[in-house]
Amino acid sequence: MEIKIVTTDKQLEDAFNIRKIVFVEEQKVPVEEEIDQFENEADHLVLYDGEKPVGAARFRIVDEYGKLERICILKDYRNKGAGSLIMEYLEKLASQKGLDKLKLNAQTKAIPFYERFGYKTVSELFMDAGIPHVTMTKII
Repeated sequence: MEIKIVTTDKQLEDAFNIRKIVFVEEQKVPVEEEIDQFENEADHLVLYDGEKPVGAARFRIVDEYGKLERICILKDYRNKGAGSLIMEYLEKLASQKGLDKLKLNAQTKAIPFYERFGYKTVSELFMDAGIPHVTMTKII
């Protein structure tokens, strides 16, 4: 599997398609909430298995933090290391941009996954798109 930073319209379409499958179709997030006003200021990445897009994420700089967002993997690729590849890549990207603080808003069911990478919960529970979340941070 290979991760690519989005540089073409086709790659961006691949990222959006993965996000729509996972967030809109599976989790019933309204499409108008999934695709938002921050798309143009973010770095997007896509995880490919050969030519097939199987995962996606985006990265922004917010208040001196690298913000990891929209991390998603197709159902057939979960629990097989795909999410770890994306997390490692996002952390390297943050380092390359000179950032040492990271944050993300995690769905509560994903908290154990992020804890394995050293993220700590720093907020109370909140709802986002009808799904319970917490904010997590990490110093790298």
